[in-house]
Amino acid sequence: MRTRLLPLLIVLMAGVLLALGFPLAVSVAAAQQQRVVVDRIDDTVRFAALAQFVQGDDSRGERRSTLQEQLNRYNATYGISAGVFDRDGDTTARSPEGWSVPVAGEGAKAFQEALSGRRSQDPPQVWPWQSDGRLVVASPVVLDGDVVAVVFTDSPTEQLRSRILNGWLLIVAGEAAAMLVAVGAAFRLTGWVLRPVRVLDAATHDIATGQLNSRVAAASGPPELRRLARSFNEMADNVEEVLEQQRAFVADASHQLRNPLAALLLRIELLALELPEGNQEIASVRTEGMRLAQVLDDLLDLALAEHTSASLELVDAGELTAERVAAWRPVADEKGVLLVGPKAAVTAWADPIALSSALDAVIDNALKFTPGGAEVTVSVTSDGPLCSIVVTDGGPGLTDEELSRVGDRFWRSGRHQNVKGSGLGLSISRALLSAGGGGISYAHHEPRGLRVTVTVPRTAP
Repeated sequence: MRTRLLPLLIVLMAGVLLALGFPLAVSVAAAQQQRVVVDRIDDTVRFAALAQFVQGDDSRGERRSTLQEQLNRYNATYGISAGVFDRDGDTTARSPEGWSVPVAGEGAKAFQEALSGRRSQDPPQVWPWQSDGRLVVASPVVLDGDVVAVVFTDSPTEQLRSRILNGWLLIVAGEAAAMLVAVGAAFRLTGWVLRPVRVLDAATHDIATGQLNSRVAAASGPPELRRLARSFNEMADNVEEVLEQQRAFVADASHQLRNPLAALLLRIELLALELPEGNQEIASVRTEGMRLAQVLDDLLDLALAEHTSASLELVDAGELTAERVAAWRPVADEKGVLLVGPKAAVTAWADPIALSSALDAVIDNALKFTPGGAEVTVSVTSDGPLCSIVVTDGGPGLTDEELSRVGDRFWRSGRHQNVKGSGLGLSISRALLSAGGGGISYAHHEPRGLRVTVTVPRTAP
């Protein structure tokens, strides 16, 4: 979620900074040019004051010489072309020699505006990328209320463009610093907002994997998320209480039913003594009673498996599996099934008793459904962070629909109802493995049979 939220915040902040930065850059450029324009206007006003009494009279040659000297000095000092031109465009004084008023463009427009009595106020903006840009300013020379000449300046813009560019670089540096601060603030903000979500996700995962005592500390984050954390804790408490009541009920019911069932089986045995030997009805009743006793024992084992926490330790899964295979080999030999054990040594973290019980249930099932002359293979491999114990049999296997239900409580395939069992063995195995971070999965085995994979972690919890 953070990877989706952060880009959104960063894009929004970048948009805000750009929206502020562009007008600021334009304002800086306009301010720099305005300073130059005001300075040029002051210069043209000064030259206009000198040029008022120079027009049309040769006796005023001394003043014309003074004006020309001022223009030459101005051009030599600042590199700005300047001149005084009469209404017809003839030159009164100018520097450098040979320079004249442009006949087109912004210069001609400014000259015409000055002839109409308007001083240059707002020439076009000069931008740093305009390498050939010029800044022209024209000011009228007024004598007795009439415009008799125009003072015209044409300034190079290298320094102006350089100052604008420096101002823009300062803006970019400021925007970059502000962006870094904004990104840091976005990281802190998203961390503050999403930390309770991450904790809640972790607690949900823990509960989903069987750690029902996991809770969320509702001490940080926005008020809405703190309220959600408190609601989650209340829900987890209620769920744990309900499950605990369910486990207690199953355990108590299993335990309480065992005594009446034992008494009932005893009475059946006494009744059998009074009936003719080989009576089929009494044999069926005895069989069903024993089956019910087995179901009650399995229910009690399941309740204990779901309630008891695992005691994990580092074990050699290969050696433990080989021991269980050796324990079941007499059963396999009696049935005529070839039971092949593992040869690899793989260490893993598991509860030895829970893993042994799960392996017993899986191997027992494999031997039950494998016909004589077929093979049951048990192998142990390391698969990254997991240790996998794979049991494959040569039985009839399961359909896709049956495969999706295998391991459910009390579920048994309709084709195997005559096989001894309660339908709780694999459920107990799953509960025992889940308590230690392991699992059990089922798949088809080619060309026939079932493939059961028991996994336990190889890293310490």
